[in-house]
Amino acid sequence: MNLNATLFAQMAVFFILVWFTMSFVWPPIVKALDERAKKVADGLSAADKAKAELQNANKRVEEQLSAARTDATQRLADAERLAQSMVEEAKGRASDEGAKIIASARAEAEQEALKAREVLREQVAALAVKGAEQILRREVNAGVHAELLGRLKAEL
Repeated sequence: MNLNATLFAQMAVFFILVWFTMSFVWPPIVKALDERAKKVADGLSAADKAKAELQNANKRVEEQLSAARTDATQRLADAERLAQSMVEEAKGRASDEGAKIIASARAEAEQEALKAREVLREQVAALAVKGAEQILRREVNAGVHAELLGRLKAEL
């Protein structure tokens, strides 16, 4: 066998093998690689999209939390103002009620003082009549001397 014929036969087998591989083996491999590359690219794209959506969702959550905090702070401030106004109103009512009670107590005390003065006047008048009776050693008639006793009460 000749070296040229062997080389020629090996080249022919090699080209047949290359043609067979390029025609029947290589296209499914390339197709599988392309599909895999597409899946990886789609996955990366989906991951980027999901990452962007996550950032947007986090931003929305932070905005909503901030709004909720602001709303809660506002509601607490409103509640505190309402409580303060209720306390002030209750203090005002209590002060008014206290003033009424004090005025009523003063009026009642004045009435009691007037009654006590009147009773004292009557007692002093009775004592004065008894004293005068004993000084004069005779009975003084209260009905007869009513005008005199009335003046005596007024002076006291």
